[in-house]
Amino acid sequence: MKYVLNITEKFKTNSVPENIKPMSDYMKGKFEFFGIKTPERRKLSKEIFAEFGYPDEQEFEKVIRKLWAEPQREVHYFTLDLIHKLQKKLKKNYLQLWEDLIVTNSWWDSVDGLAAGVIGEHFKTYPDEIYPVTEKWINSGNIWLQRTSLLFQLKYKADTDEKLLSDYILRLKDSNEFFIKKAIGWILREYSKTNPDYVTNFVKENTISEFSKREAMKWLNSRK
Repeated sequence: MKYVLNITEKFKTNSVPENIKPMSDYMKGKFEFFGIKTPERRKLSKEIFAEFGYPDEQEFEKVIRKLWAEPQREVHYFTLDLIHKLQKKLKKNYLQLWEDLIVTNSWWDSVDGLAAGVIGEHFKTYPDEIYPVTEKWINSGNIWLQRTSLLFQLKYKADTDEKLLSDYILRLKDSNEFFIKKAIGWILREYSKTNPDYVTNFVKENTISEFSKREAMKWLNSRK
């Protein structure tokens, strides 16, 4: 596909070989890299959008899947940027695509970009899907789907569904997975900026891991 080829060639041309190993090591060797650091990558993405534009909706899903299948992590980050730019204009329900991205080439960086941004926006458009979909994800045994169920409300602030949040945290609180414990602490810490009483009482009244608790109370404790 020409659009995808144009993008990958642009990244390849701007590769910085000396950065590849340090960037790969930081990500535990899970992904290949072109060695393009975030500020340069963002600048390059702007150039790509200016030069090649955006795919139309007829080819959108095919483009996204092909980009996500590329081995280099910078292309995955570009894909997230592309989704964020187009998502509100899309007329089709792309839930299956979003779910496939969550469970493919999964690591905290891609999943967090999908959870707080893409999935959070999706559920604002399709609120009736929140409970059945996240319930399925919580029960899936897949830590990345579970993490997404915790974090999709990260930017919801006063619109946060506290009952749902409490339920999912309590169902996952005994997980030994670092990324679940971290997500519990993160969502509580972020929500403490909106409703400090809820978070203070939740941490006090429920048994969650010490790590999650410390993460949850960081912002509130820094205010004392």
